[in-house]
Amino acid sequence: MPESELERLALALPPPRDLVAALRPGDVPAARSGRLAVIAEMKARTPIMGELCREYAPARLASGYARAGAAAISVLCQETSFGGRPEHLAEARAAASLPVLRKDFVVTEHQVLEGRAYGADAILLIVAALTASRLRELLALTRRLGMEALVEVHDEREMALALEAGARVVGINHRDLSSFEVDLGLTERLRPLVPAEVVLVAESGIHRAADARRVREAGADAILVGEALMRAADPGAKLEELASA
Repeated sequence: MPESELERLALALPPPRDLVAALRPGDVPAARSGRLAVIAEMKARTPIMGELCREYAPARLASGYARAGAAAISVLCQETSFGGRPEHLAEARAAASLPVLRKDFVVTEHQVLEGRAYGADAILLIVAALTASRLRELLALTRRLGMEALVEVHDEREMALALEAGARVVGINHRDLSSFEVDLGLTERLRPLVPAEVVLVAESGIHRAADARRVREAGADAILVGEALMRAADPGAKLEELASA
């Protein structure tokens, strides 16, 4: 679809839902709130794990996540590796009153506009996939459309770039995207670099209550969880277990 048409559709939608407020209600950090905010992710499969869900139904998943107390919903739209489509954003947003994040490898303005046109309230921007100037440009477009960005980092250099670009929500990805190794200690190592006013999300490798408790004690405001929920017999119970850790 032409970008002009995507922008027309994007601007015709109701205002985006507030991701920052959803992750830190009343601006209370998780360390004092007694409960971790959970960004509950939906994806049909991954390149490493293969199929995660035989009957993948975004609207049903979004509704279930909302009932279980999720703070926001993350949607994979890339079809080849994750089994998603942009239409899944609209399905998830219609089924739940939570902010919806487009969690893809976003590198172009077209993807940002497409995300908003289909109802995304926030966009994932991965520092490792962008130059510093592209990060600033895509973040500016995201904000112009009224959305927020989850800016993802994996080390000190990327954290500095995210904060210099003006990130309000930073995600620390415990998974190294080049080796796929997971290190939960990254949140503990990088947390001191994050200003108090910036929302911190711990991502990847969070499967058990002990994992969630560890990153919460390290200072995370929220966690992003996908595989553990998609593979759980009862995703709602699993979500509650992690949020209450």
